[in-house]
Amino acid sequence: MTVSSRDDELIDAVLIRKWLACGLGWLLLFPTVGTFISTKLSYPTFLGDVAWLTYGRLRPIHVNGAIWGAFSTLFIGLCYYIVPRLTGVRVWGERWGIALLWVWNLNLAAAVVLLALGWNRGWETGEFPLINVVVTLVALLFLTLQLLMTIARRREKPLYVSLWYLLGAFVWTDMSLVLLLVGPHRLAGLDNAAWHGLFVQNLIGLWITPAGYALLYYFLPVSVKGPLYSHRLALLGFWSLALFYPFAGIDRHLYSPIEWTGATAIVSSILLIVPVWTVLQNFFGTMVGRWREASRCLPAKFLIAGSLMYLVGCVQGSLEALRWLQQPTHFTDFVISHAHLTVLGTFVTWAIAGTLHVWPRLANDAPLWSVRVGSWGFWLVTLGIAVMALVLAAQGLQQGFLLTAGAEWMHTVRAIRPYWWVRTLTGFTIDAGIGLLVYTLMKTSLARPT
Repeated sequence: MTVSSRDDELIDAVLIRKWLACGLGWLLLFPTVGTFISTKLSYPTFLGDVAWLTYGRLRPIHVNGAIWGAFSTLFIGLCYYIVPRLTGVRVWGERWGIALLWVWNLNLAAAVVLLALGWNRGWETGEFPLINVVVTLVALLFLTLQLLMTIARRREKPLYVSLWYLLGAFVWTDMSLVLLLVGPHRLAGLDNAAWHGLFVQNLIGLWITPAGYALLYYFLPVSVKGPLYSHRLALLGFWSLALFYPFAGIDRHLYSPIEWTGATAIVSSILLIVPVWTVLQNFFGTMVGRWREASRCLPAKFLIAGSLMYLVGCVQGSLEALRWLQQPTHFTDFVISHAHLTVLGTFVTWAIAGTLHVWPRLANDAPLWSVRVGSWGFWLVTLGIAVMALVLAAQGLQQGFLLTAGAEWMHTVRAIRPYWWVRTLTGFTIDAGIGLLVYTLMKTSLARPT
């Protein structure tokens, strides 16, 4: 990165702080909703029989809220910090930032209310009512235009790799949301299933994944005060991600009437090891000789933990695309383990790392209020996610092999109930860790020098 990271005159600190504050608010809310609905698995009468507190209403709120509320809001706020520093110019159309902030967050709040009232379009991770999808797309189009115009006016001609991934995330997601606009009620049968598989994979692989890579490639070198191991390797990861990820979504439909697409999906899922390898090789290469310094840096700890969980989660994800493992585990919590390990354990964790790096600098370089409290938050979040993923994987394997052996469904449910209680306990652990981190950041902001 050739542009100084100390160019504070290029950023709008108030705007960034507001985006990050909203993201932290959603981060407190939506994982907590997930903990409540996991409690309902073990104790179905929990929260009573009120329709808007039932499992079918709350789970879409948790999933969509984690993606669009917690992760995406933090990511957009961090984009307003990263892009000026990598381009040497202020964000184009910066005055739109506050309006977009209001539109984005009011739309999320409206989506939560409508989902609770039962407005659901029927696609997993695509349950948002149509009006909320339209508003999300319009907001992302404006954000994409802002970033494209800023990068077009840059002073530094070479594009640092974070900008590649950042732009890819926005452009690809604008196209993916068109799939969501068209798909649920305009396609039927096998076409609908295939379209849904494509959308889900694109949402994870072409929005959350490149956005997370952009954060890692910016904040890791900054946190450990060293150069990125290989810019060329990172670009290889960018193009391999763009090439292989869209075709992997059909692995959700193995052993179905569209089985003929399965071979392509399996090959694509295995080939995804290429972009994963480039990220992990860059991570470990950058960290050579810098582990001691990282141990004293809270953002670096989150980046390290997220990278290690990414390694485990991606190996798990590639393996579960293979028929021999997908057959017993496809409809079990083994798949949920992979989702939590990557989305929450990796990308949300990287977004938290970026927020921890940026927030004190927005408060006139005030030191973090309490490194000890922040470290407690780190260990609660990290251990909570790791144990949850391990328990869900073990639970899914046990249930899958019981069903394969011919066990009755209710027998498998009784066998895995103890795992569900541990899952709920780890959920509360994660919530407590997030709460400590948010409290630390709020105290940091309040204690900043005048």
